[in-house]
Amino acid sequence: MDFQVMLKQKTITAATAAAMVESGWAVDYGASLNQPDVFDAALAERKLALRDVRIRYFLTTKPRKVFESDPEQQHFHGENWHFSAYDRKLYDQGVASYIPFNFGEGPRLYRDYIDVDLAVIKTTPMDKHGYFNFGASTSHVRAICEKAQRVIVETSTALPVCYGVENVIHISEVDAVIEGDNAALTELMNAPVTSADISVANLIIPEIENGACLQIGIGGMPNAVCSALATAPIKDLGIHTEMFVDGMVDLVLAGKVTGAYKSTYRGKIVYTFTQGTQRTYDFLDGNEMCISLPVNETNLTENIARNRKVVSINNAMQIDLMGQVASESAGFKHRTGTGGQLQFVRGAFMSEGGKSFMCLSSRYMKGDQPRSRIVAGHPPGTTITTPRTDVMYVVTEYGMVNLKGKSIPDRVNALISIAHPEDREGLEKQARSSGLLPRRFL
Repeated sequence: MDFQVMLKQKTITAATAAAMVESGWAVDYGASLNQPDVFDAALAERKLALRDVRIRYFLTTKPRKVFESDPEQQHFHGENWHFSAYDRKLYDQGVASYIPFNFGEGPRLYRDYIDVDLAVIKTTPMDKHGYFNFGASTSHVRAICEKAQRVIVETSTALPVCYGVENVIHISEVDAVIEGDNAALTELMNAPVTSADISVANLIIPEIENGACLQIGIGGMPNAVCSALATAPIKDLGIHTEMFVDGMVDLVLAGKVTGAYKSTYRGKIVYTFTQGTQRTYDFLDGNEMCISLPVNETNLTENIARNRKVVSINNAMQIDLMGQVASESAGFKHRTGTGGQLQFVRGAFMSEGGKSFMCLSSRYMKGDQPRSRIVAGHPPGTTITTPRTDVMYVVTEYGMVNLKGKSIPDRVNALISIAHPEDREGLEKQARSSGLLPRRFL
């Protein structure tokens, strides 16, 4: 079989590919860095010929032409699995909806429950064996392609070639190939590390043992943890994570990561997708130490728990005095997504010697007014990402508490103790008036 002949036969223009789309279709753009660009622009050009085209996607890295061209949703509507900053803007404008799910369930959801008329996925150019690589976003993309009635790949030389499982598609499996614009990948710059981030990191570091297996989320606090780990007297760390973040490069280069004590994929860094700087993309490109797995392999609780000493470190937007964590919405206003937080919190606790940490600054600014992230109760409509029954360690710059095994009054007192000092009296009064602190705890 001559793969180059097949490639030539299947290569079409973006305009020809967009002309395949019919009204009422469900078109899947894949995940993060895999979202197509030249096809997206070509599809936007066809908007007047189309109605009710559903676009599914995940963590958009740059503006989408289909939505920019159709703010009234007369032709296209977005359905999103996890919001980026740009996706929040679309949601606030009413252009896109959120689909609730635990990230690790993505492949099964597609294979068992979701219809896809067309999948258009950005990949690396075809290799000599006839394969297109999904790059740094394996996630649930293979499942999307398997379920799709038609599959088109848009190639880009900018994508890193990443080793893994279910992270390629063969020329014989695709209906068409578009040559992309090879534009540089969007970089997600690191949030500035604050003094609160450093304080939180310093509280967590003593809890991490040699040979621990890390899952670290995104943001200033996780970056601060990585920076602190890079200089801490800790060795033989493993990485089994959802998102590969920039700070992990620093850990590897500091000699802290060997994966020697992992039970699964020993010696390998395991992840399902990345968004970061070009330095991270370059690190992953052709790196045999790193293996990109489908998200059910990385995120399902039983897979996480197979490793010992799993340490899960994630951010929270807000936590109430019973321990309910909100990480994805502010009232009815959706901001991010469930992602894999709950699955990693549970997987870490199931792991032998495992620990999970929920990190948040004690306060945030709303306008020019400081507000407490620790609250007596969440506002109406707030989504609970991690239930109170699952939360383990909670960390602010004022301390760390373990909620496991604590009664409601003990949780209330513990969480008040790590709130901002100026908010503690008010929180205690609210706890008393709401009955969270019975008389004997007053």
